[in-house]
Order: sequence, then structure tokens, then C-alpha cells
Amino acid sequence: MTQNNPTNTTKHIFSRIEPPFWWADMHSNLLQLMIYGDDISSFQVKVSSDDVTLQEIKQVENPNYLFVSLKISPQAASKHFPIEFYKNEKLIGIHQYPLLTREKDAPLRKGFDSSDAIYLIMPDRFANGNPEADQVEGMLEQVNRKKPYGRHGGDLKGILDHLDYIQNLGFTAIWLTPVLENNQPHSSYHGYAITDFYKVDARLGSNEDFKNLTEECNKRGIKMIMDMVFNHCGNHHWWMNDLPQQDWINHWETFTRSNYRLSTISDPYVSEIDKKQSVKGWFDTHMPDLNLENELLLNYLIQNSIWWIEYAGLKGIRMDTYPYPDQHGMAIWAQRILQEYPFFNIVGEAWINDASKLCYWQKNFPNKDGFNSYLPSIIDFPMQEAIKMAFNEEEGWNTGMCRLYNTLADDHLYPDPMNLVIFPDNHDEGRILHAFHNDIRKLKMALAYAATTRGILQIYYGTELLMNGNGLDGHAHIRLDFPGGWSDDPVNAFSSKGRNKQQNEVYNYLKKLLTFRKNSNALKYGKNKHFIPENDVYVYFRYIETEVVMIVLNNNLKRRIRLETTRFKEVLENYKEGINILSGRKINFDSFLTINAKTAIIIELSKNA
Repeated sequence: MTQNNPTNTTKHIFSRIEPPFWWADMHSNLLQLMIYGDDISSFQVKVSSDDVTLQEIKQVENPNYLFVSLKISPQAASKHFPIEFYKNEKLIGIHQYPLLTREKDAPLRKGFDSSDAIYLIMPDRFANGNPEADQVEGMLEQVNRKKPYGRHGGDLKGILDHLDYIQNLGFTAIWLTPVLENNQPHSSYHGYAITDFYKVDARLGSNEDFKNLTEECNKRGIKMIMDMVFNHCGNHHWWMNDLPQQDWINHWETFTRSNYRLSTISDPYVSEIDKKQSVKGWFDTHMPDLNLENELLLNYLIQNSIWWIEYAGLKGIRMDTYPYPDQHGMAIWAQRILQEYPFFNIVGEAWINDASKLCYWQKNFPNKDGFNSYLPSIIDFPMQEAIKMAFNEEEGWNTGMCRLYNTLADDHLYPDPMNLVIFPDNHDEGRILHAFHNDIRKLKMALAYAATTRGILQIYYGTELLMNGNGLDGHAHIRLDFPGGWSDDPVNAFSSKGRNKQQNEVYNYLKKLLTFRKNSNALKYGKNKHFIPENDVYVYFRYIETEVVMIVLNNNLKRRIRLETTRFKEVLENYKEGINILSGRKINFDSFLTINAKTAIIIELSKNA
């Protein structure tokens, strides 16, 4: 930059300004800029704009940071407004900060809900659409498919190329494990060690690629759910060598790992040290624990979420390790998101298998300590645990189908049970087929139950292909490459010809379930009525207005069951027949039903003539 042309550039004054741009007409008219550069705090900052005013300049202990608070007038229009940098009253440079126009319907953006079926994808392991991005200059780890915990080369282009596959299966939403930069030396293919909160990992693509993928999904009626992480970052995050403040992260005298005891947060008798270790202990050696009690960091992360929602057109957020950061900071975050987007949805990962403790984390639960998370949706780990065990067990007072019944009976604890995410397996646990000892009958029953019970359905990529793996042997076993996602793969499971007979059987079974679910208001929005399991059989109904669906699960390994229907008269008295949507066969309710061993039937009921 030359002194006689101070408006030309500010690149020698700072290297980062985040957020890099913003929008006019947001619900909140306040904007915090984090500016990073050598001795940036020695500069004086002024804003010359009629509708953007400088509220506060905050210097912190590190002179390489400035936090600038701006107030944007409701009348502000799309433009670039100047931020001026002075030293000793001499103008050194001007940065033209972009203020964009929001899409007209952005504040009304509707998030995912119980009508949706979510496909969970780990981008690095799904499909390689752009091999040229496998080796990226400046990245600490390059692609090598021979390494189980290395980068394998899946990318955003690979997902874009196979949206037909996802759409044809019947999914209406996609959840991608984090796509932001993870420039770590090794083992960061999963995306949970973020090194730049404003940049998509170059091996996956660019910010523009992610935006384009989301826009294409929106055109197809597929909602994009972005995985975010606020509990920790990667230890190679750009700010780790030059923290803004010492309390930006949680420090210990020696490395201290979280005790992972989430019950400490809601426990009325907890010791301070146990709770502190739970929320302030590090998740892992390479994942510094972020301190959301720091107001500047909290606001930085809140704005980051809003920026991605607005920029990419997101329809949901999945927040990783939700209870581990400061709970009050996370509640403020959720409030701010929902103030900006009242119809949006956020699901939090609270890995708790006990409903009496999990319910603490859903919005508006009447916690005795007065805490409200403002988190609309939570992942239903108690139900997943029940699914994993129920179809493996013989029937007993609390085993087999009674696990499903009793877990659903706990719904009185949740403020909004329809906003729970149901899943047979995910990227952190063993594949559900492994839990079922490769019994496809059990898998099909689990899929039928997950697709017809209350809540939001989530299926992990490859479950439809009988992907297997014991999570206790390591995550690499449950995060295998999708066969056919790479040009040199011996088979292409994206095509029916590349799937074997059993894979096509389960693929077609799931497709039938999702297609029916997509068109059934009873399954998407309906109420539940279930009957105590008897003789290995669990019967429940989903109903709304004139639509009723009957689901029957026979959990007996060998015995075909002849089921008397008089017990279900309170529902069936107005119905005499229905269609088994899995077989297409017509069913008459004379006095009994016959159901094969280890089988689910789903019946769309028809009114009596």
C-alpha cells in the first residue's frame, strides 16, 4: 500500500477480519468484528457510514487482536462501507467491508422436522468427485486410502454427483460430518478438529462448493444440516499459536481429559471438581477445549453459525458434544439462532442413554435449577440403545419388545418428543448390523421401527448396503469407504448392478419404507398409541385425523404368530381392511393377523364401508 492511495488495500495492516462479510436487515443489528494482524491494537479505527456506527473498540491482552462492535441501521442497504485505520491521526488504510442483501425469505427458513428422513454422510468416505483436490498445497496431511485413519479423498463434488442416489432412496435431508478446515497432521478426516471456522477444508472443496451443494439440495427438496463443533477446535487452529486471550481456551496445569460424565451437569449433588473436569477437561490431546464463558469467543461462534446459515442456505444444525461447553453459553447461542430464524431447527448431540437425564437438555424442560437449554431437538440415544438390544433378546418383563415400549413410555419426560432424532446407528458406534450378528431380518425390523415410530429418522450411509463393523475395534471399522465412490473401486454400489442380492433386498426395503413415510402424514406428524407387547409381538398405531397406520413387530426367532385383533378394538373398530405397504397385499381384519417370525408388517388402514 502506498501513502498516497490509502484506499487501495489493508492487507499489510491485518491478515484476517471475521466475519468476512455480513448482511443488512438481520434481526440483531449488532456485529462484532474480530480483526487480526501484527500489533493491530496500536491502530485507531473509524467507520464512515450513515447507517453503520461504531459502538465499541475492545483491546485485549494480545495486541494482535482488535474486537470492533458495530451497529447496523435497519435502513442499511447492500453496500461496502469503509473501515478506516489510523496511526497518530494519519490515515494508513481503508477496508471496504461488504454488507450484503439477505434473501427475502431468509428469516422464514424452515428447518428439518419429524417429516424428514436424514442421511448421515462422512464426506471423506463417501465419494471422490474431484481427484485433483486430493493433494493440496499447504495441507499437513494428503490423501492416502491405504491408511485406515487417513484422508481417503471423498469430497463435496462426490456428494453432489450422487444426489440422485440419495433422493431416489427417499431421504429429505442430509447431515454431513463437519466440512470445515481440519488442517491437522493426521487423523482429522472426520472433521471434528476444526482449524478455521470460516473455511471449508480444501480437500473437500471450497465455500462456494458447499453453497452450491446446498442450493442443489434445496432445489430437490433435500435439507442441508451442518455439523458444528463449539466444545473444541484442532490444536493446529490458526489462533492456537497466538491466542487472543489466555482464557480463550480452558487451561490446566497438566493435560486433563474430560471425565465424559454428562450427568454431572444436571446432578444436584455434584462436586465442583467433577463438573469442572466434565465441561472444561479436553476432549482429546489434539482438541483444545474452548471457553464459552469468554463473551468475545461466544459471540464469535454465534455469529459464525448465523453466517453459515445465511451464506449457505442451511436448513438445520447438528451441534456436536452439546453438553460439554459452558451450558449457559450454549443456551445463549441457541436463543440467538432461533431469534434470527424462528422456524429453524437445531439438534444437539447429548450422548446420554437415560431419558431422565437426557430430557434436561431439551428446550423448555422444567429443570429444578432453572436452566433452559433452548435446544429444540436432541438425539435419542435411549431409543437407539433400546433398538440395539430389543431385536437381539428373548421377550421378558423388561427385555425384547418391552424395551421399545418402555423407552417410548418415557416420552412424558420430553417437552417435544416428536423433535427427537431416531437412529439405528451412526458414525461413533458399531454398525447396527454388527450388533445384530449379521441377521438381516433383525436389521429390517429395526429399520421398520425407526421409520415408523415418533420423531425424526436418521440413517447412516452404508446401512442400506449392509456395511458392518465393530466400533470397539476402532472408528476406522465403522467409517469405511462407500463402494463405488472412487473410480478404481471394483464394484459400484450406487447402481443396483453393483449391489449383491442381499444388499438390493435391504436397499429396496429401506426405499419402500422411506417412500411410504414421505407420503404418510400419520407417520410424519401423527400421534402414537401402543399396546404392551405380548407373546413376542409389539403392536402400535400412528394416527392423524383420518389417516391410521398399524405396525406389528414379531420378535420371535422361529415362530409364526397368529395375532388376535380384538385387543386392538379401540383403534380397529372403524376399520375392516388395510394394505401391507411392504408386500402390497390386502389385509382383512376378521379376527386375527398372521405374521412371520422376525418380521415387521406396516398396514395402512382403510375405513369401513
